[in-house]
Amino acid sequence: MEEEIACKCTECVLSLLWEAVKKMRGLPEDVEKIKGELGDLRDSIDEADKRAEAERDDRRREEKKITSMQSRRLLFLKEDVIDEYDIRVGDVPPTAPFFSKAVHCIRTLIPQIQITYKVEVIKSKTTQELRSSTSGENQRNSSPHHLPYQQEEVVGLDEPTGILRGWLKDGREERTVITVVGIPGVGKTTLAKHVFYKVHDDFVCHAVIRVSQRYTVEGLLRDMIRKLCKERKEDPLSNISEMDRSSLEEEVRNRLREKRYVILFDDVWNENFWDDIQSALIDDKNRSRIIITTRNQMVAMFCKKSAFIEVHKLKEPLTEDESLRLLCKKAFYGSDGGCPEELKNIFLEIARKCKGLPLAIVVVGGLLSQRKEQSALEWTKFSEELKRNRNLNGITEIIGLSYNDLPINLRSCLLYFGMYPEGYEIKSDRLVRQWVAEGFVTPDNLKSLEEVANEYLLGLVHRNLVQASSISFEEKFIKCRVHDLIHVMIRRKIKNTCFGQYIGGGHDQCESSGLVRRLTIATDDVIRSTERSLIRSIIIIPGKQEESWFVQLERNILKDDMPLKVLDFEDSGLPCVPKKLRNLIHLRYLSFRGTLIESLPKSIGKLLNLETLDIRETKVCKIPKQITKLRKLRHLLTPNCASSSIEWKDIGGMTMLQKIPQVRMEFDEVAIREVGKLKQLRDLRALRIQTSGHHRNKVVDLNNITLPNSKPIKKLFLDMKLESLPNWIPQLSNLERLTLRLSDLTSGSLESLKDMPCLLVLSLTYAYEGQILHFQRGGFPKLRKLILSNLCNLNSIRIDDTALQSLEYFELTCLDELKTVPEGIQYLQKLKFLDVRSMPFEFVEEIHRIGKDKHWSINYGSM
Repeated sequence: MEEEIACKCTECVLSLLWEAVKKMRGLPEDVEKIKGELGDLRDSIDEADKRAEAERDDRRREEKKITSMQSRRLLFLKEDVIDEYDIRVGDVPPTAPFFSKAVHCIRTLIPQIQITYKVEVIKSKTTQELRSSTSGENQRNSSPHHLPYQQEEVVGLDEPTGILRGWLKDGREERTVITVVGIPGVGKTTLAKHVFYKVHDDFVCHAVIRVSQRYTVEGLLRDMIRKLCKERKEDPLSNISEMDRSSLEEEVRNRLREKRYVILFDDVWNENFWDDIQSALIDDKNRSRIIITTRNQMVAMFCKKSAFIEVHKLKEPLTEDESLRLLCKKAFYGSDGGCPEELKNIFLEIARKCKGLPLAIVVVGGLLSQRKEQSALEWTKFSEELKRNRNLNGITEIIGLSYNDLPINLRSCLLYFGMYPEGYEIKSDRLVRQWVAEGFVTPDNLKSLEEVANEYLLGLVHRNLVQASSISFEEKFIKCRVHDLIHVMIRRKIKNTCFGQYIGGGHDQCESSGLVRRLTIATDDVIRSTERSLIRSIIIIPGKQEESWFVQLERNILKDDMPLKVLDFEDSGLPCVPKKLRNLIHLRYLSFRGTLIESLPKSIGKLLNLETLDIRETKVCKIPKQITKLRKLRHLLTPNCASSSIEWKDIGGMTMLQKIPQVRMEFDEVAIREVGKLKQLRDLRALRIQTSGHHRNKVVDLNNITLPNSKPIKKLFLDMKLESLPNWIPQLSNLERLTLRLSDLTSGSLESLKDMPCLLVLSLTYAYEGQILHFQRGGFPKLRKLILSNLCNLNSIRIDDTALQSLEYFELTCLDELKTVPEGIQYLQKLKFLDVRSMPFEFVEEIHRIGKDKHWSINYGSM
């Protein structure tokens, strides 16, 4: 009897298996068909969303939203099954041998069966969907043109500009707080920044600080210190993240003491803000100024308790003429030619709809600038469209209209700002890499995905939907954010389109519409289980999460077979790497930056689709060699102090690498040749090449090595005996720090360095055998720090009258033959610090005599 049951069970299993195998034969064709259906399905959903928003009857609108939701679930299922097939099965080349095909088929048998049944479910749902779906009009080409960055226009603010400028430049000696108060969208930030950048050069110290509703005092103080360091081109404090509030306040006071400063605090909400921050802002009676922008009149009133204060209220909207002028500037790419006469009436109608609010005007202007045809007929059509749309009664509706005009993938990029808190400044590199990981970016054969994504960001800025809070000289955005009112619109869209869910507190809370595609968690509360099967991104916003909180996160949210592409713990209190990480094979973006993790598991090598790994500002000291298995890795971002067990001779297989912050290698022609294979490499910031062991005394010729894209190198450390100074070093136009150790160079070897345009630090330790060092006229124009140590033959230093004109720090250590002070040291007008350690008595005696009449700080160390 038992044998008969077992036999029937076996027959049943074999029958089911055979049915699965028969269905599996057509799996590649089914997957390709699903890929082909995605475009039409996205267009159909887009049209359904528009019809739902335009529906004026509440009941019918909700019905249409439910129908759209069903289509969106089907879209998500299709996207995920395609990803799963590509990752777990993939294709075997038709030319592959039969044996290879057979091995591949056996190895992927179970995944193929699992995917086959998922495809059957999709086919069934697709049949139902096609009965009720409608086809939509194809969207326009999604890639925006590369556009020049333009600063915000200041129109209608001439009078307040003059008032604020007067308060900043003139007025009382005491520290004064200047508040700019007004309703959202009226131009508070535009005015404050416009005036700030006009006068900030009159102050010794200056900084712009964005204040969010969720600010912490410690966070604001750290931000101030970092920006004050950056402004004075100083290295940030290494222990700043560990300093408590009182230490941070004291550090700010020290940096501002006896210096006239101006600091702009933008978008303050909390009435107690001034109480939180004032003790750090020292008052030396030197006409220092603080600017605060706020929509809350009480913020200004609370400052009066302990500070001199000036208040400017931005009440009135722009006049019709001012609105028209601003609209024309935005619509015609910043032209000052005014509005063409034949378009004046049309533009005036459009401007009136914006009710004089600058934010609404610049958004509509950005929308007009993107029209295919810039003609009277095109503008008239747009004006009539505004008239017909009776729902455009507020600024958020006008912003929504600009959103609807975006190509689909740019909409996704804009919606991603809703995964961060209101007022949050996002590092542009972080945002761009997340867009790439999410698949928002269309490949371009002539550009990297990151370059295309940066063009998307530039397009959103040009449309005035995104604000660049800082920008580099290369027109690359460093940080960006969206206006609070645009953030409100985005959050509503996120809910309606199932783009994501934000779990936070207060005004930041975003309700789920049932489907959870992306998840942001910004709460310290207990994490409850949620529907996880469709989540593809998780972002953790820093709070006061305890270690047990992260245990609940892994138990209730993370799941072995999640199609997760983005996992971001940046600046959270994550204590260790989640155990389930090894199973997240879809992962493309992984950030532990600023967390408490101390090591990476060997299983990191299983994340074969990973494109970005960010472990900066962590305690990770060793990088496991298994990381060389990640052949799709584009950005490897590690702490500067992290050493590596990677064999750099094996790194040539990681051909997609674009960014390595620091490479440390033993001198090995094979290793350097392998690094040279990284043709995609765009950022190699620091390079350390050294010899050790029995190679220590070998003289090395580095002239013939080829470095991958060596232009971006900012730090170079050579620890070896050199035949000569490598001829490629002077060509490193961005090099800021050069350290030579044990190089034993001869006289004349250093002359080629004197004209390097960016060199800030030069350190020579056991690196020079000559008796004389001569710094010639005009040489080393930007050098700020010079270290000479253990140069055993050096007995004379000569400095010409225009050499080393930027030098601030001069260290001389263990120069046993140097008995006299450098000739020409009096020419170093910017010299502040002299470090004189273990130097001959005659030298110390003479430098002590000369130093009495100088403003040098001299450290003699041990003698």
